[in-house]
Amino acid sequence: MNRDYLTCREMVELVTEYLEGVMPPRERVIFEAHLAVCPGCTAYFEQMKQTIRLLGKLPEDSIEPEARDTLLHAFRNWKRTTTGEELV
Repeated sequence: MNRDYLTCREMVELVTEYLEGVMPPRERVIFEAHLAVCPGCTAYFEQMKQTIRLLGKLPEDSIEPEARDTLLHAFRNWKRTTTGEELV
C-alpha cells in the first residue's frame, strides 16, 4: 500500500488478513487508524469478530455437505463477483 489511508471498501477486503494477524505492521497501523475514525467500519469489524467467535464453536459436522460446498464455492468466488469476473 502506497498511501496512509484506506477506503471503506479496502478495509472490508482486508479484515480477514487483519484478524488472522498476517497483515504487515505498516498496513495494520493504517487499518487501525481507519477503524478509529469510521463508525460504519468499526461496526462491521465487530460483527466479523463476533461471527468468527460464534462459528468457531460450531462442530464441522453440524452443516450438511451440500450446504458446506455451496458456502465454500460462494466464498472462493466472492472476489470475482465483486470485480465482475465470470464465476467458474
